[in-house]
Amino acid sequence: MGGCFSKPKPVEVKVEVVVPDKEKETEKMSPNGKASPLANCRPNGTAKHFHDDDKSITLSPYQNPRDFVEAAVCHVKDLENGQMREVDLGCGKALLIKERGEYCAIGHKCPHYGAPLVKGVLSKGRVRCPWHGACFSTATGDIEDFPGLDSLPKFQVRVEKDKVYVRASKQALQSQKRTKVMTKCTALSNYSTGFSNVLIIGAGPVGLMCAETLRQEGFSDRIVMCTADKHLPYDKPKLSKSLESTAEQLKLRSLEFFQTHDIELLKEKEVVSVDVKIKTVTFQDGLKMEYSNLLVATGSKPKLLNCKGKDVENVFYLRTPEDANHIAKLASNKNAVIVGASYVVCWLMLVSGMEVAAYLAENAHSVSVIGLEAVPFRKALGEKVGKAIMKMFENNRVKFYMLNEVAELRGHLGKLKEVVLNSGKVLRADVCVIGAGSVPATSFLKHSGIHMDSKGFITVNKLMQTNVPGVFAGGDVVTFPLFLRNNKKVNVPHWQMAHMHGRIAALSILGCPLEINTVPYFWTAMFGKSIRYAGHGEGFDDVIIQGDLDELKFVAFYTKSEEVVAVASMNCDPIVSKVAEVFKSGKAIRKRDVEMFARHGKTGDMSWLIGKGTQ
Repeated sequence: MGGCFSKPKPVEVKVEVVVPDKEKETEKMSPNGKASPLANCRPNGTAKHFHDDDKSITLSPYQNPRDFVEAAVCHVKDLENGQMREVDLGCGKALLIKERGEYCAIGHKCPHYGAPLVKGVLSKGRVRCPWHGACFSTATGDIEDFPGLDSLPKFQVRVEKDKVYVRASKQALQSQKRTKVMTKCTALSNYSTGFSNVLIIGAGPVGLMCAETLRQEGFSDRIVMCTADKHLPYDKPKLSKSLESTAEQLKLRSLEFFQTHDIELLKEKEVVSVDVKIKTVTFQDGLKMEYSNLLVATGSKPKLLNCKGKDVENVFYLRTPEDANHIAKLASNKNAVIVGASYVVCWLMLVSGMEVAAYLAENAHSVSVIGLEAVPFRKALGEKVGKAIMKMFENNRVKFYMLNEVAELRGHLGKLKEVVLNSGKVLRADVCVIGAGSVPATSFLKHSGIHMDSKGFITVNKLMQTNVPGVFAGGDVVTFPLFLRNNKKVNVPHWQMAHMHGRIAALSILGCPLEINTVPYFWTAMFGKSIRYAGHGEGFDDVIIQGDLDELKFVAFYTKSEEVVAVASMNCDPIVSKVAEVFKSGKAIRKRDVEMFARHGKTGDMSWLIGKGTQ
């Protein structure tokens, strides 16, 4: 039977170390250092117990002293409270941290994309990644906010004769990541193939994080994930940034991972209906499966272009690795057209199209971008930032045809040859990528009784619970209460937010609810330049720019009335992560503070934010 419990402390090699008292209690704590919401939960009334043959998975794999390295890394006075330093142990580096007079050491690279955490933000017992906003506990190394699936290794620290020593396993120093211990499914062979205790529709970050969290917290009943895709779960944000990557290169977890942790994955299984009264899901091939708990995480689907010639070949919506590979191949030394440089349903569709344009610019003969508005990103990032980005593209041979839309796709022998605009302009085109918006993939729920709004989004509460008991939803398909905007129901289709939705849903399924309060964090990369974005700027009424837009080194603060609601930056890390920490604390950033510093401060200087978000 499944249970909800605090995991036992792993057995480690005994060494002479100085361990603060509060660190000795971390196994009883959640990753953020607060009392774990799982400590006393029993969702099905049964405590979970490890069997003798399970104990091996909790043992440290590094029992041989030769597997360890220990080195004096600094003098005790070299670090002030609140400081971090990368330290070299000879065969790898660690991140040494000093807080409240105590030292700790964890992995120095973010497991997501390898960002140097020393350049991130240290705040209240956790480190936030400077690139994409993932957060890690300094006490345990556990991941607290996302993106990413893995935690950081935790290393041992001792102080002797005013020197700080770090002791670490060589393997952990090399890997710089740690997968949490997971329980297995008990008596899997006893389950009917037509029943799953937890059935997850969708194999993106929501579903994968939900399944992993359940196993990490000791859930030992059956988990089934189903997806219409033919691939293992993969890193979809990379599709538009790295068009030639294969599904194997993009995968988030291996097949062996799913098998080892008893997470069943059904590929090429499309759901056509859900009956919440009898708790049954029906698949397109006729298979029916009953469930106790259901998670809907089907993501979004593109809006189809409705024009003459829409069925001609070599027109893509970039949904799969195969789409990306074909686009890259067809565009090589040829003419590419990107449709959709405007704010339609969600600006992430626009971002994907612009990332594709940036990727193709180097090898294509020509790249053209078509948009409904005068400036790309205007509604998301403001006109000034949008113009700066547009200029960057134009300097890289990308041509814009704004205030336009597609009237016709012309082909020859069934293959695309021209794109005709409503202005009458005809563009040569060997491949066309459509990014004209998206809609939630929820049509199969139309008669299910699960509540959806007029746009097809599933409405959930802070626990990712729908109006139907036992049915949860997350990711692109939901609107949920965002604490940053006074619990206004919003849709935030970010990769980072989807991870958190999956974790919150898992805790709710376990009967150990935890309300979502994460800060939206988004990023994009084009021509080697990255834009970071945190907050929720929908409906902003002013933009305050600090820095130089022409030099592409700036911070943009988005305000509504007298309060900052979002921030974006380029070449100013880690200011977006710092602002995200302020947002996370619940403290407000006032427009007047930003205006004052924008007039006198240096680009990227965070001194005026010192003290905010620290209580």
